[in-house]
Amino acid sequence: MHPQALLDVCTELVRLTLKFDHPADAIVSRFFRDHRGLGPRERATLAETIYTVLRKKLLFEKLALSGSGPRERRLAILGFYGPRDFVKSVLSDQEKQWLDQCDRVKPEELMDLHRHNLPEWLVQPLKDQLGQGFWPLVESLNLGAGLDLRVNTQLAKREAIQKELQAAGIKSLPTPYSPWGLRIGDKPALNKLDVFTRGAIEVQDEGSQLLALLLDAHRGEMVVDFCAGAGGKTLAIGAAMRSTGRLYAFDTSGHRLEALKPRLARSGLSNVHPAAIAHERDERIKRLVGKIDRVLVDAPCSGLGTLRRNPDLKWRQSPQAVEEMTVKQTAILASAARLLKPGGRLVYATCSVLPQENEAIAEAFSAAHADFQPLDAGELLTQLKVPGGERLCHGGDNGRKYLRLWPHLHQTDGFFAAIWQKK
Repeated sequence: MHPQALLDVCTELVRLTLKFDHPADAIVSRFFRDHRGLGPRERATLAETIYTVLRKKLLFEKLALSGSGPRERRLAILGFYGPRDFVKSVLSDQEKQWLDQCDRVKPEELMDLHRHNLPEWLVQPLKDQLGQGFWPLVESLNLGAGLDLRVNTQLAKREAIQKELQAAGIKSLPTPYSPWGLRIGDKPALNKLDVFTRGAIEVQDEGSQLLALLLDAHRGEMVVDFCAGAGGKTLAIGAAMRSTGRLYAFDTSGHRLEALKPRLARSGLSNVHPAAIAHERDERIKRLVGKIDRVLVDAPCSGLGTLRRNPDLKWRQSPQAVEEMTVKQTAILASAARLLKPGGRLVYATCSVLPQENEAIAEAFSAAHADFQPLDAGELLTQLKVPGGERLCHGGDNGRKYLRLWPHLHQTDGFFAAIWQKK
């Protein structure tokens, strides 16, 4: 595609994305469906440009003030993914001069808000938790995320899959913590590979794999994934159960559960039972009260631990939305806990980095449910032979440790997990 045409398309996609009326990935996917003539290289340029603009929105908006032409075009130029000479080949002399001035700006010359590119309401909670680690976190969020795979241990061993990927020209490394994971540096077209189509691998962040591992589901048990979504953790749990027992995948969104069906078909699992529910007090839930061995509550949350992949969330979320979310999280956790039989395990997890969605929910649940004994996440990870598992956890008010993953420390998305056993 000619550079001018590609810049024009980038500009239009920036305009659509910055409306923030839908998630960025949904807008990009829809745009690609509507523009089927775009090749893989053009799609990569467009997607990376959009995500760069979203990551550095405050800085780019500041720099754009000194430029000319439509705002969306200036933002697209600043975030353009590719050689500077390519995009400059279609710029006016005035635009080239402006872009050169922007490129000469040094990070140390910027105000803090133009360095961290975060909404102010989010800055202080992160600084309170991380102290000097705040800026390393910011840097990791602006770099984006790599690609983690989970090997379907029901069908294959990690070492064999690593060799198969290598033969296909894809270099991978074992993930440092999850025994199921492989990490890839770039983003190849996996869905065309036999290793993918036969269900031997799934794309899944290492942190998400650890949440499934912490549930420690065994053969023949009755297990519930309470907020299953598209089923990434469901499939990991089902494989850990060796396709035995009964694994319920509940979600209030039938659309999300539909996305599980092709993945489930590839996986070779026969113990997974997806079911759409109306709410956390649905009749299907009531019939299982006191009968379940293990429950995972991967609660709906702000998603702010996934900003490497979903930078639009920092502009689409708000303190009010988070407050509403915590009410829902509390209700869901309490309802899910009722399913467990004595001795059963409960895992509450989010992909949020905010204490009010994480530690605060866990502490409140412990205080209100004396029949649930908090378990130490660090001890459990050690028992599961996760290398350095203790270092992935921190202490709570109850003397037990929670899993707490950070992008800059663990090269995963930001995750939290608390674990209890019903007395």
